[in-house]
Amino acid sequence: MPRYTPEQLAKRNASVWTEIQILLAPVQFVIFLTGIALNILYANNLASIDFFWISVAILYKTLFFVILFITGMYFEKDLFGKWVYSKEFFWEDVGSSVATFFHFLYFFLAWKGYSDKSLVFWSSVAYSSYIINAIQYLARIWLEKRHERKMKLKAEAGTSPI
Repeated sequence: MPRYTPEQLAKRNASVWTEIQILLAPVQFVIFLTGIALNILYANNLASIDFFWISVAILYKTLFFVILFITGMYFEKDLFGKWVYSKEFFWEDVGSSVATFFHFLYFFLAWKGYSDKSLVFWSSVAYSSYIINAIQYLARIWLEKRHERKMKLKAEAGTSPI
């Protein structure tokens, strides 16, 4: 089932919010890789890393996640008329909401004084929720691009003089 009408597809491709998401998503992924690497190194005593850097990494990851969520809300409003939970993006928004919850949970638990070991675990949960959500987005993008190619081929075949 395609997510976009031809008009929405043209609007999506011309949207500044699409460009912003395309630029920020890879940055967020690099921050994720850095954070998860720090977690693994710290949790397994593979390097002498101060716990401070675990918190810095998840702070930056959370900031980028929130920025992408907000720019995604503008995108969704622009294309579908709803800020969040439009039917076309419902499950992606649910996944983002769950991931946002786990990212913020880390800071709540840190504020409550949980141990470093516990916080490393919860930051790993936050990173895992992000990667699950990212896989969901990538699968949808792949399916949409596949559908777009099929529609383009179908249109070309319909207008072909053969």
